Amino acid sequence: MTTDASTSPPLRWGIIGCGDVTEVKSGPAYQKTPGFQLRAVMRRNEAKLKDYARRHQVEKTYSDANALINDPDIDAVYIATPPDTHRLYAIKVAEAGKPCCVEKPLSPSYADSLAIYEAFAERNVPLFSAYYRRSLPRFLQVKTWLDNQEIGDLRHINWQLSKSPSTQDLSGANNWRTDSAVAPGGYFDDLASHGLDLFAFFLGDMTTVHGISLNQQGLYGAKDAFTACWLHNDEITGTGNWNFGSSRSEDRVEIMGSKGSIQFSIFDEQPVVLIQGDKRQEKFIEHPYHVQMPHVENIKRQLLDGGYFHPSTGKTALHTSWVMDRIMGKV
Repeated sequence: MTTDASTSPPLRWGIIGCGDVTEVKSGPAYQKTPGFQLRAVMRRNEAKLKDYARRHQVEKTYSDANALINDPDIDAVYIATPPDTHRLYAIKVAEAGKPCCVEKPLSPSYADSLAIYEAFAERNVPLFSAYYRRSLPRFLQVKTWLDNQEIGDLRHINWQLSKSPSTQDLSGANNWRTDSAVAPGGYFDDLASHGLDLFAFFLGDMTTVHGISLNQQGLYGAKDAFTACWLHNDEITGTGNWNFGSSRSEDRVEIMGSKGSIQFSIFDEQPVVLIQGDKRQEKFIEHPYHVQMPHVENIKRQLLDGGYFHPSTGKTALHTSWVMDRIMGKV
């Protein structure tokens, strides 16, 4: 299947892993996007699977991912499992020749992400990744300001993200997000990937990346403190600090240019701010209720309408995996 319009609606989707992220954020978008249908869902827990299908009015249920992937009535697959299973399922979808969207990060490592990317590329099958911020109006406003050179020549980007340990962290309760076997970077894998991917969308790919990562708290197996510096296209500098054992929460990004700056948050519900000398402009752009709706609508534009290329693909997600592994010293 090529990246041009080569299928006809309805495009019938199946979801592997109908857990929390698919309840409101993503699953309904595959039902409500014109030309798409959510036809099947898969989960190993039979009771939760049946409950999800009943509440969301999904026709088919599977407890075996292989059966869903190879169902001739399923045209495309969305993988919404924890990242340690992304490679396993994604390569099977590629072998079935079906378009696929994989939750972020594409995988816990650059090596696995590369294997996923190559499996789809060699078969010329479309691969997307759920870095949905690339399609959200709030962040497209930032990109518009950058593209219009509202802050002049771009110089530097900085992101400070810090959070206190949660009750779950302190209790030692099981949490796949801090299990080093599933997510070696812990919350960094889950959260920082969103921002780093967005920065590449704004400023171009990172060409040089250096980082420090460690476990300061000892509360869980994954790492919890990270510092990095990088270059976009060999000319725009970047720095970041992510700490998940801090005394307070902060989520602040600033892009600096020769004539001003842009400030925003990746996760907090804050306005985007444009500063030009003494002039300050703020815009609060609310996210859609189903936050992945613009992302899924853009998948439809590529697969069914043609003449459009989605901003979040396997190739862009592969780059983000490389950046993450560079910061963690894995490549």
